[in-house]
Amino acid sequence: MAAMNAVVWFEIYTHDLARARAFYETVLGIALEPLPAPDGMGGFEMLAFPGGPDSPGAGGTLCRMEGMSPGVGGTLVYFSCADCAVEAARVEAAGGTLQQGKTPIGEYGAIALALDTEGNLFGLHSMA
Repeated sequence: MAAMNAVVWFEIYTHDLARARAFYETVLGIALEPLPAPDGMGGFEMLAFPGGPDSPGAGGTLCRMEGMSPGVGGTLVYFSCADCAVEAARVEAAGGTLQQGKTPIGEYGAIALALDTEGNLFGLHSMA
């Protein structure tokens, strides 16, 4: 069996799905698509990040779910970028807060850290 990525799915919780959607679409330059809840799992809404079962990396969604709150201290998700400085430069104009600009991490490239409009901390990663 081939080795798999350690992370296969992520959910970024939000109180305001429309606001969070606008933020991530603006910062990452992508389009999020509604993802229907599985049968028997009502009570939440999801917007899927681009990808699919045959795509490399982890799939995931923005998610509004009763009992789940956004905020710092939970899971930290890193989004892949060609140059994380480009996406980091879009954060504040999109309504977020840049916590750490592009920072080299040696042979592993560079990262930037930001807070989204919901208070979630997330990372941007690039090899450049």
